[in-house]
This record gives sequence, C-alpha cells and structure tokens, in this order.
Amino acid sequence: MQSFAIVFGFFALVVILFYNFLVGRRNQVDNIFAGLEVQLKKRYDLIPNLVALSQQALSHERVLLEHLTHLREAGMRAHTPETLLPIHAQLTRALDALHVKVEAYPELTANANVLQLQRTLADTEEYISAARRAYNQSVTDYNNAIEMVPAKFLAQVLGYRRKQLFEAQTHERQTPRT
Repeated sequence: MQSFAIVFGFFALVVILFYNFLVGRRNQVDNIFAGLEVQLKKRYDLIPNLVALSQQALSHERVLLEHLTHLREAGMRAHTPETLLPIHAQLTRALDALHVKVEAYPELTANANVLQLQRTLADTEEYISAARRAYNQSVTDYNNAIEMVPAKFLAQVLGYRRKQLFEAQTHERQTPRT
C-alpha cells in the first residue's frame, strides 16, 4: 500500500510539473502576443495621421486611403492571432502601397510632418518585426512542448492546440530592389 502511495505521488508530481510547464508556455505566448498587439496599436494610431496628411495630395487615391482606414478598424477589433494575422498582412501591403504613392509626390516628401510620420512608422515597423520574431519563438516553444512526449499526452487531455506562427508574406520574403 505504501509503494502504491509513492508511485501515485510520483505520478501526481510529474503531472503537476508538466501541467505547470504547459501553462507557462501558453502564458508566455499570450504575453508576447499582447506585446505585439501594443506595437500594432501604435501603428494603428499613426494611420489616421498619415491618411489625413496624404489625403489632399492623394485625393485620387481615395480607395487606398479608405482601405487603410478599414483595415485599421478591423485590426483594432481583432484580438486573437487567427483574426489578427491576415489583417496585419493586408495592412502591411496597403502601407507599402501608400508609401510608394507618397514618394511620387514631391509636396508630400518635402512636408516635415509627413517625413516625421514616415520615420515614426518605420520605427514602429521595426518594433513590430522584433515583436513578431519574439512571438514566433514563443509559439515554436509552445508547439514543441505540446507535441513532445510525455507532455503531449497531458496537452491532448487539456485540449491544447497548435498556435499559428506569424509568417512573412510573399512580398516580404523578396529582397528589396534599390
């Protein structure tokens, strides 16, 4: 009877340790995703200013500016990786398109406010990139933890599922041409 209690105690301890490990990994992913959301919110906050400054010179680009505004609103409503990642990709493409349009207008590229806003946006994009790398590393650690034996069995019982990585879009993978 005493050996049964020891075996049961050992088994319970192992389950508790693996449970705590899995919870820690899941919480790490959630924490890093929250940091990524902060950087994306910063980006969302810059978009209305960029649209306002660009609107007059780019009046014929109304569709692009409206699309940016729509994506910003959708991104602010999205709070899970599954809903946010596709919006982020579309918003990145739209911002790239706007950047190309702005460069074609000397009055915009000479405007100090536009230049400062573009620098701030470029800095924010760097922070987003760093946050994406941290998020992906955390998700990889989490996915590894729930797929490796013996934690895999407990993860299945608890309903832990793989999380999606923040993957670069096709245009982001290409080498920039100068």
